[in-house]
Amino acid sequence: MKRRVLKSAFLGLMLSTSTLSLPAAPSPRISPDFSINDLSGKSTMLSSFKGKVIVMEFLFVKSQHCMRVARTLNALQAELGPRGFQSIAIAFDAPNAAATGGEMLNSMIDYLGLTYPVGYASRANVDSYLGRSGNEMLSVPQVVVIDRMGTIRATTGGGPNPSLEDENSLRMLVDPLLKESAAANGNAKR
Repeated sequence: MKRRVLKSAFLGLMLSTSTLSLPAAPSPRISPDFSINDLSGKSTMLSSFKGKVIVMEFLFVKSQHCMRVARTLNALQAELGPRGFQSIAIAFDAPNAAATGGEMLNSMIDYLGLTYPVGYASRANVDSYLGRSGNEMLSVPQVVVIDRMGTIRATTGGGPNPSLEDENSLRMLVDPLLKESAAANGNAKR
């Protein structure tokens, strides 16, 4: 009897939690611009990567799951970068956590040997870009795939999306986007 009560309580909790996790804004849609700030104070706009296929990961520095995805993006950057692929990582602080200003970012970059742009953003800027309101449940990493024209083609949304976190699945999603002509897409605005 106790097991049934516990199971019912757990299922009730899961159902109530899942209603807090609202779906992401629809894809495809034009990506808003976004400022990628490194620890030296330099700011790079997402639009400066126009003409490339971008996979952007919003992550927590202390999340092992996020670090696994960062390693995956590093491998894809090495393999697909010459074809117009661009990985980008944006670290931000967890909700209800003290702001760190990305203080552990350099350690993470060195430890993982990341070879692509890694920056820091405030929770508010990340929420604004993702179209997330403060009362929605946050799942990390948040992965966004942007084509050469600046259109968001896939996103993890309110919950995990294993296909956007798996190296082979990401490769299968990105490969056709890389084959799209950069010249034909060069006139698109972000």
